[in-house]
Amino acid sequence: MHYAMLLFGDESDWDSMSKAETDQLMDRIMAWIGKWRAAGKLASGGEELDTVRKAKTIRLDADGAPVVTDGPYLELKEVLGGFLVIDADDIDEAVAVAAEWPALRVGHSIEVRPVIDR
Repeated sequence: MHYAMLLFGDESDWDSMSKAETDQLMDRIMAWIGKWRAAGKLASGGEELDTVRKAKTIRLDADGAPVVTDGPYLELKEVLGGFLVIDADDIDEAVAVAAEWPALRVGHSIEVRPVIDR
């Protein structure tokens, strides 16, 4: 079964880290990806997302016309920064894989959610 691993964090955490610190964290993230890919636990799919400062949010107004605004609609401290798709037997296994995500050590969080297979 597939599970979405939604990666949340405060973008200012990355901004406040030195290049050496971000390089070290990215090395740990790439090692995590290598470990779980080799174990067959990463399904195809997953991406790092750019900053919310470059995002656009689209909603419909009362007349049904699209309204586009810069960034997220709400002021959020913790934003979706990326996602991976985990292949696991059950949610407990998916949580165990996600619990080793290196950015958890710098205060980020992960939501693990089953993917609906239609």
